[in-house]
Amino acid sequence: MDMLEEIKEEIKKRCESSNNFFGQGSYEHIKSVAKNAVALAKVYKADVEVCEIAGWLHDIASVTDYKLYKEHHIYGAAMAEEILKKYNYPKDKIELVKLCILNHRGSVLKEKRTIEERCVADADAISHYDALPALFYLAFVQRKMNIDEGTEFVKNKLERSYNKMSEEGREYYKDKRVYVKAILR
Repeated sequence: MDMLEEIKEEIKKRCESSNNFFGQGSYEHIKSVAKNAVALAKVYKADVEVCEIAGWLHDIASVTDYKLYKEHHIYGAAMAEEILKKYNYPKDKIELVKLCILNHRGSVLKEKRTIEERCVADADAISHYDALPALFYLAFVQRKMNIDEGTEFVKNKLERSYNKMSEEGREYYKDKRVYVKAILR
């Protein structure tokens, strides 16, 4: 098994763990981030491999231990470095993966200086549109919201996520936004 396949398996195992506060749906979110990061990397001519690896590892800290959630971007970058060093992944690419993880959060507004950072951050934001069941799980099961509260929570999360994307990302994904908003009416 190659490095990327082993990383995917490790993430899946952590997502399926009973210790994962976000539930198994978090795997679908992470898989979506990786898929969208690759798509954006191809469009923007970024390093596809770096974007895919960062996509798979961007939430590793939060699915490993909920206590790390508030700063999961910081812990996740350190965890990614440890993992990638074991595979003798090139140091310059490790640094780029770490930057992507450090700067993927829309709620922590940091300047994205590389195309790869933008790809992963935009992929994280749009992934919520791909992983609606995981958002509803978070609202209804984990946060114990009623139907109206949970639906409003999901709508607001989607809107915030979309607004945090780069201009290019919003343009690239505008149709997906329209379709999902129509479903939630």
